[in-house]
Amino acid sequence: MSAVKNINHLISAHHAGTLGGDIVLVRADLNVPLDDDGKVRDATRLTRLLPTLTALSQAGLRVGVLSHFGRPKSQVVAEMSLAPIAEALSELLSKPVAFAADCIGAAAENGLTGLAAGGVCVLENTRFHAGEEANDAAFAAALAAPANAYVNDAFSAAHRAHASTEGITAHLPSYSGLAMQAELEALDAALANPARPLVAVVGGAKISTKLDLLSNLSAKVDTLVIGGGMANTFLAAQGHGVGTSLCEDTMLDTARDILREADAQGCRILLPSDVVLADKFGPGQDGEICPSEAVPEDKMILDAGPKAVDEIRQAFDAAATLIWNGPLGAFEIAPFDQATSQAAQHAAQRTQAGSLVSVAGGGDTVAALNHAGAGDHFTYVSTAGGAFLEWLEGKPLPGVDALHQDG
Repeated sequence: MSAVKNINHLISAHHAGTLGGDIVLVRADLNVPLDDDGKVRDATRLTRLLPTLTALSQAGLRVGVLSHFGRPKSQVVAEMSLAPIAEALSELLSKPVAFAADCIGAAAENGLTGLAAGGVCVLENTRFHAGEEANDAAFAAALAAPANAYVNDAFSAAHRAHASTEGITAHLPSYSGLAMQAELEALDAALANPARPLVAVVGGAKISTKLDLLSNLSAKVDTLVIGGGMANTFLAAQGHGVGTSLCEDTMLDTARDILREADAQGCRILLPSDVVLADKFGPGQDGEICPSEAVPEDKMILDAGPKAVDEIRQAFDAAATLIWNGPLGAFEIAPFDQATSQAAQHAAQRTQAGSLVSVAGGGDTVAALNHAGAGDHFTYVSTAGGAFLEWLEGKPLPGVDALHQDG
């Protein structure tokens, strides 16, 4: 963390007159869902950006906001313009936000130089240009050309080595935004330097999509709770019948390897000791509780059972740090949301009591925790998706590494 300079360093440099100018580019993640009428449906990513924009604006800097939106495949696609997002930011900031019709060239330069001190301008979708995803050096230089400094406040895009996340840092002094800083501090506390015991919850449908994650965590955590559909594959690997449940039959040897490796690393794997069954996946089903080693051939596992939840609660009670990724069951349909909700609520209570540092993110995790009413009470919930998962897997994040190199 010490190698990454944040916007406080940038503001100090601006006040000292050492920046050489007052235009700063902020890489944000404005890739938010829109309704058919162009209104933002979920403004979470925008609200997390506000503290950085406000701090820079109040310091008198002129702020340009860079972002991708959707997958236009290097073409100008009207439906993927950032113009509606500029309007949404204006409402959230309670001040006018300008919009430039391009992120490079005369449109970008005029949009930025035309700002008053403290003004904000959203620049058009970086992915309208092929140079963005190719991390083209000339395009990165064109992005940087009108500016005097760069801030990355988009951890959710930090796993991409794109021109606006990595290449641009070769041309401008670079800093982390406040949301990026909070994310890095949370991740550092959760996995790099955690208080122990450290417990991780990993749920989801398939082992095959989370091999790197399971491998990395089993080498670092004290207890690994496995839930969701992938737990069925582990149960099958232990010789238990799983009926008609989702199960990756081709991954049984892999599951056994993971169990052996975890044991060798001193990591306890916690699989559900009882499960909740139904005839099929769908609404209107009554859950039937059954020991995990006695699943009937014509039944389907859709959730962890009450005994399993008690064991998970006990693991949380003994833990100092918790990392959570993925639901424990089919939480979208009652009554198969109970294990996820009850475990999440217990983690939230422990966190509120000051007994647990809890960090969650990736995939369906945010939706599952919000469904449980627990998300607001975790220490930190990441909306970063792929970047959060790649961090959990121990992979480098180019957008973060570029900031370290500048430090």
